[in-house]
Amino acid sequence: MTTQPILSLKNVTKGYPGMPVLNGIDLDVAEGEFIAILGFSGTGKTTLISLIAGLASPDSGEVTIRGKAVDGPGLETSLVFQSYSLFPWLTVEGNVALAVDAVHKGKTKQERAALVRRTVELVGLGHAMDRKPSELSGGMRQRVSVARALAMKPEILLLDEPLSALDALTRAKLQNEIDRIREQEKRTIILITNDVDEALLLADRVAILEPQPSGKIGRIFDVNIPRPRERTALNHDEAFKALRSKIANYLDDLNTARNNAGGDDCQLPQIAPITGLNPPKAYLDAAKSGLERRYLEFFKVNKVYPTPKGPLTVVEDFTLLMDKGDFVSLIGHSGCGKSTALTMAAGLNSISGGGIVLDGHEISGAGPDKGVVFQSPSLMPWLTARQNVLAGVNRVYPHATRKERLEIVDYYLNRVGLGDSLDRLAAEMSNGMRQRVGIARAFALSPKLLLLDEPFGMLDSLTRWDLQDVLMEVWERTKVTAICVTHDVDEAILLADRVVMMTNGPNARIGKILHVDLPRPRDRKALLEHPKFYAYREEVLQFLADYEHGAHAEAA
Repeated sequence: MTTQPILSLKNVTKGYPGMPVLNGIDLDVAEGEFIAILGFSGTGKTTLISLIAGLASPDSGEVTIRGKAVDGPGLETSLVFQSYSLFPWLTVEGNVALAVDAVHKGKTKQERAALVRRTVELVGLGHAMDRKPSELSGGMRQRVSVARALAMKPEILLLDEPLSALDALTRAKLQNEIDRIREQEKRTIILITNDVDEALLLADRVAILEPQPSGKIGRIFDVNIPRPRERTALNHDEAFKALRSKIANYLDDLNTARNNAGGDDCQLPQIAPITGLNPPKAYLDAAKSGLERRYLEFFKVNKVYPTPKGPLTVVEDFTLLMDKGDFVSLIGHSGCGKSTALTMAAGLNSISGGGIVLDGHEISGAGPDKGVVFQSPSLMPWLTARQNVLAGVNRVYPHATRKERLEIVDYYLNRVGLGDSLDRLAAEMSNGMRQRVGIARAFALSPKLLLLDEPFGMLDSLTRWDLQDVLMEVWERTKVTAICVTHDVDEAILLADRVVMMTNGPNARIGKILHVDLPRPRDRKALLEHPKFYAYREEVLQFLADYEHGAHAEAA
């Protein structure tokens, strides 16, 4: 660079007792530049942003802003965290004013009030100045956090995964807000993100933070894509597709290198499960269904909830036929009834009208013939990974020996990459590891129907890629009939034979069905190069865009 960078990190290292985190970070950021930093969970992204903000000190090396060493929090930087920390008893105006009054003491009361209003309006909340956080959606609360950070007038705006906990529609709307702020405010912005598309949509450069033992910034990709960048239009942009593929392949190679599941010699015993409704004697008949076609039927399914204002129809006339071994993705904006349809199929939610038939029997309640993986892994924290899976296996394999039951448990835990963590307590595991246990438990029950309710929604997208691979690999072995609810367009296409798109609620119904004609087994690298992939992606993106301004669009 010909001019002095506004921010510079030189050979920065940081660790904690017994746990190295960052090792030799080098990065220069020009004034007005937008840098996105990508990395897997646990690679030290938050530690890095804390060093820049002066909330932590490096063990060695130096962080400088305009040539001056950062030795503590200062007015040069302002940080927006993943979870918005607002004072619940203050209004939107009050939360932002608190920061303005603390930082801009030299301004008059009228100047400070004008700055508050101008900043709140900048993030699109001028109409909500008098609302308290409890009256705001998650997306609106995160906008208040951004407004508060901007009102401090920092030279560098630091965003630590501020959108990762939000649904896809709200996330898209806030990405638009950040891009508008970039254009209007001309700030230097550093965004920590786990979303490749988000990085490419917003940033000038994308830096990859490599996991330990490296713990440093690896490749830096220049994003030479003209602005403004529009999501659906990018799907046609060859430069975008090529760069997206390069970054995805680079991350995939890093992931392959760091993962070593082991234990592949574990064998699955040749025994069949029973359902909770049949005696052990009948398990062979239950395992050999005569139905192949129309194995699962949703027929004119409705779900109505009573409300003080009268009945509310959430799902209306949901009709879907699935053959045995089909994999279907359900996608749509928040509030469109995806999870409601799934929980009715699981027998966890009563059906208001119509019916659901699985293998010739109408679903009337929950049972081990329906395996469910939720967004938040529901494990018993005081039990080990093996014990959590064994609790279900003991129920559906009462005729098996203990040795056979343990072989089933160990086989599926090995398949999801936990061969070296069989006896680790769930309480000691990361979210990603706990979700792997949940997937292993669902498959170990050998269910007739596998139901996945945004199983990777709480995980960073890089860990999500890893678990998508795990899910595909295990599904290829079992060919269990499966439905996956997701917000992620790529995930929906990668996993499924059909993508079922739902209209906005209330009165949500199936709006469109996309048949995915891509070869199996599927590999993400090959998929990104397949001529049909981006056409499928555009069809789903366009459907979602058409409904972006529907019944719940204003909630963000």
